[in-house]
Amino acid sequence: DGDAQTLTEVDLFISTQRIKVLNADSQETMMDNAVRTISYIADIGNIVVLMARRRMPRDCIETTPGAPEAKKQYKMICHVFESEDAQLIAQSIGQAFSVAYQEFLRANGINPEDLSQKEYSDIINTQEMYNDDLIHFSNSENCKELQLEKSKGEILGVVIVESGWGSILPTVILANMMNGGPAARSGKLSIGDQIMSINNTSLVGLPLATCQGIIKKGLKNQVQVKMNIVSCPPVTTVLIKRPDLKYQLGFSVQNGIICSLMRGGIARRGGVRVGHRIIEINGQSVVATAHEKIVQALSNSVGEIHMKTMPAAMFRLLTGQETPMYI
Repeated sequence: DGDAQTLTEVDLFISTQRIKVLNADSQETMMDNAVRTISYIADIGNIVVLMARRRMPRDCIETTPGAPEAKKQYKMICHVFESEDAQLIAQSIGQAFSVAYQEFLRANGINPEDLSQKEYSDIINTQEMYNDDLIHFSNSENCKELQLEKSKGEILGVVIVESGWGSILPTVILANMMNGGPAARSGKLSIGDQIMSINNTSLVGLPLATCQGIIKKGLKNQVQVKMNIVSCPPVTTVLIKRPDLKYQLGFSVQNGIICSLMRGGIARRGGVRVGHRIIEINGQSVVATAHEKIVQALSNSVGEIHMKTMPAAMFRLLTGQETPMYI
């Protein structure tokens, strides 16, 4: 929020079960994350970026009176560390993942030696990258510059959501439009459209809150809005090629939502995106399917695995689970 951030010297405890952040002086635990909750790790120069899922406290989950009990909800926590050993730290966390995965294989009766890292790398290197965005972005007819008209002080009347980590171009997606609002009145926009820029301000790579601010505050007194969009359907197509059950898919699911993705894995090459809700697996709807059955279906799938997904926030809006907050 623009406030100065205090830097604290810390020690990292890394195991195959947990990653803890300890105060270097008092050794008091400041953060404690299970390895399975880590969804992203990267080193950039002297910086280590670590992202983890954290379950929201029940009293922080908004519920509608009379509505059924809410499912477990999570938020993404981003940790940033500065160290001369940034690369070594990232590698150590990667090794912890590797060992934990080997233990998982053994627990399920699979010998890790049957699946060497080189063999997995060879499979990855022979697979073509599949990304639904490439199909839409490469078609010039889908790339449009639009002019919308609105009254001064009138909101645009849209809901936007993140495209999801794993998308070829991180931006925001049009998830809902207010009946009678400028966006809906124009007849030029559709649910699923990816917004590249508004009034010559690029939204690519910006946080969702920043994009919302640009639309909400920046357009308030405007009577004309110029938008650059890429027309895309609301549902994303995923194609994972898994030659054998011994190869890990490289992503995890919680209540039908993709919550983590292994960089460079076969799922990443197949167009899987973090934060998306799985709608179909191999032509079968899993919208009302229990978590355990979704995991089982994915675990037992081999060959070409076809999935349809959409941003979880968009899914909740379209199914009436959330009330749209238009901007």
